[in-house]
Amino acid sequence: MTPTLTDAVRTVADIARTHASDVDVAGRFPVEAITAARDKGLMGILVPVEHGGFGGSLPQLVQIAGTLGGACQSTAAVWVMHCQQVDALVRFASQELRDELLPHVASGNLYLGSVTTERSSGGRLLTGGSALIAENDGFQLRRDAPIVTGAAHADGFLVKVRSAPDAAPSDLSLVYVPRDQLQLETTGGWDALGMRGVENLAVTMTAPVPPAHIVGGPGRFGEIAVESFAPIAHLGWAATWLGATRRCWAELLPLLRGRTTSADPRDPLTAERMARVRGRLEVVNAYLHAVLAEVGEERRRERSLGHAAMQIHLNTLKVLAAEQCTEAARGMIELAGLDLGYRRDSPVALERLLRDLTAASLTYSDTRLLLANGALSVLDPHVRLAGGPPDTAISTKEDR
Repeated sequence: MTPTLTDAVRTVADIARTHASDVDVAGRFPVEAITAARDKGLMGILVPVEHGGFGGSLPQLVQIAGTLGGACQSTAAVWVMHCQQVDALVRFASQELRDELLPHVASGNLYLGSVTTERSSGGRLLTGGSALIAENDGFQLRRDAPIVTGAAHADGFLVKVRSAPDAAPSDLSLVYVPRDQLQLETTGGWDALGMRGVENLAVTMTAPVPPAHIVGGPGRFGEIAVESFAPIAHLGWAATWLGATRRCWAELLPLLRGRTTSADPRDPLTAERMARVRGRLEVVNAYLHAVLAEVGEERRRERSLGHAAMQIHLNTLKVLAAEQCTEAARGMIELAGLDLGYRRDSPVALERLLRDLTAASLTYSDTRLLLANGALSVLDPHVRLAGGPPDTAISTKEDR
């Protein structure tokens, strides 16, 4: 990263860390950290330089998500989901819409919220119920969304919607709706076990949608989800969870070495538990960077991420990171004991770490992803594994 970007990340992370406890206790949006991210240009990390952004890469996104995750998971999650929306605009929006929106993203004036859930389809990303209704020279949007991260703070939204009232549930479009043209009513709050700062509100929204605000044109949401939404989310979430878990491990280690806890690293049982925590971090980090490299290579070659092996790898990354980071947090609490590991006022925020990580498997359900991977497995008979070159694929009878 450039010195300017490094300084920006450090500043935002320091502010996020300072307010993380209060954000959690009060269950409030991390206003201070997101304001700093706006001011420092971090909301425009993926915006091309020609539109005023950093023109950042996916490895930089992953690195920043890990740093922010180590400071405040809620802040990191809000930032990653915003970047997910930005990536979709950069890759799929018309030139006109990119010219209209991306400079405002880069300047920090446009924080983008995501609206993909709805009561009729729940969290199923590739089906929808609410439809665009043709009206005058454009469309009318009416949407009931049970979970919208940062709904009270976003300056605009990218909204998943069925392309027409008579369209199939899978015929979906993505539309941009600015807050100043939106009638938004909050119908439910967010008082959760963990990730308390993301402020996932239930809302209803009504807005006019001009044809120019349909991202990529009608019916392209499925492609956008595969090429932008899923990869950015799974890479960013995994980095966030790993960054948060790694930070707590780094803070706990000196206390274990100094015998501040009852756990003695010289004891074989303690050493084995410590090895398992470290091993979980190693596995997540290795798989994250293997999938990150694969996504980067596919994008460099302008190839779709929709093939079975790539989808299996992305889904596995999300499931693996959620499981292993959560288990690492549990292992750290066992090592730290009641006084250091279980208390809210502990110098190592393990209690908050574990509560936040309980959301990891639920944030786009691991069960749904595993079911998808089971079906996708039969579509990848060559068993192409993440991190291996293509020539490591297993040959089958059909090849001979």
